[in-house]
Amino acid sequence: MNKKQNRVIIIWFLIMIFGITAANLMKPEREFSERENRVLEQKPDLAVRYFFSGAYSVDYEQYITDQFIQRDNWIGVRTVLERVQLRQEIKDIYFAGDGYLIEKHTGTFGTDTAERNISCLADFMKEYLPIYGEEHITAMVVPNAVKVLEEKLPPYASPYDEGIYLRQIEEALPNGTWVDTLEVLKEHSDEELYYRTDHHFKTLAAYYIFDEWGKMAGLKPLDLADFEVKTVSDEFLGTLESKVGGRFSGDSIQVFIPKEEYRYTLKYSNSEAVKHNLYEMSALETKDKYGIFFGGNHPFVEASIENGSMRKLLVIKDSYAHCFLPFAFLDFSEVDFVDLRYYNESLRGLMEKKEYTDVLFLYNAAGFAKDVNLGKLRN
Repeated sequence: MNKKQNRVIIIWFLIMIFGITAANLMKPEREFSERENRVLEQKPDLAVRYFFSGAYSVDYEQYITDQFIQRDNWIGVRTVLERVQLRQEIKDIYFAGDGYLIEKHTGTFGTDTAERNISCLADFMKEYLPIYGEEHITAMVVPNAVKVLEEKLPPYASPYDEGIYLRQIEEALPNGTWVDTLEVLKEHSDEELYYRTDHHFKTLAAYYIFDEWGKMAGLKPLDLADFEVKTVSDEFLGTLESKVGGRFSGDSIQVFIPKEEYRYTLKYSNSEAVKHNLYEMSALETKDKYGIFFGGNHPFVEASIENGSMRKLLVIKDSYAHCFLPFAFLDFSEVDFVDLRYYNESLRGLMEKKEYTDVLFLYNAAGFAKDVNLGKLRN
């Protein structure tokens, strides 16, 4: 290679480096990534103590990463390159069989938080079981796809066995309060229970665990034949796809419409609006199409249903419960749900005021193990 060619390569290299740097400086900062459904890092303040502590450099690095020009496209390019090298795992996500992206949840279940959360839930159930009685206070911690869909994992995959953690929770709870959702979902593992590109389970899986829980709670759940199953979107690309990028087929989202419907009234604690529909159809026009279920996460929602029931249900939950809740609307005249990640009032005070007949705790396993807010169960 002669000097002229070397000079051309160096010039192009410098143009790329300084061009990208200039483009990053000139482009406006983004506050939120719709694709990743999260707030992006903003430029940190340059304070002397902050700078010399080392925290500034860490935050600034994350800021550059989040604000990098064409960030979404670069994520996809990197995934394609790594897939060409036959990588079966990227960013703690397996490229599994049948087109599934399955999160590994490395380091989630062996932490102090994971152990403490078992204690918090156990204390809560032991305190309130005498008040509500058997069949009226129950807990479900739903396994993630990495456990239920084990047969789809790549060869030599070795994730943590969530079943061990679920057994620890069961052993800590009072007899008769635990619902074994792992066995229920394993029985139907040949069906489409989880989204291929998202961390949530699908409405069909929610129906199966509702059926199991409902019978345990003394209800008479409807058969699948009593619902009209509507596919409201087949273009859903979820949180796992956002992490790895690349080209993936969209997931389908179903809602189950009972043949006999009732009038609903929903009040959201973070809004003055009163709504009469269960589904936020406008969410289907956004990246976060899972928001069709109640518009996403809210601190507290009060739902009244004109169905003649005398029972009132409180659900303490994460977002796995969102596609489960509409099934409960058929058997309870009131279904309130609390998300402890955002709810900052007294849970004890709420339970004393509202006089619920039933209480259900519903989380996914990884979310339960990581949630630093479960101490609120004691408030």
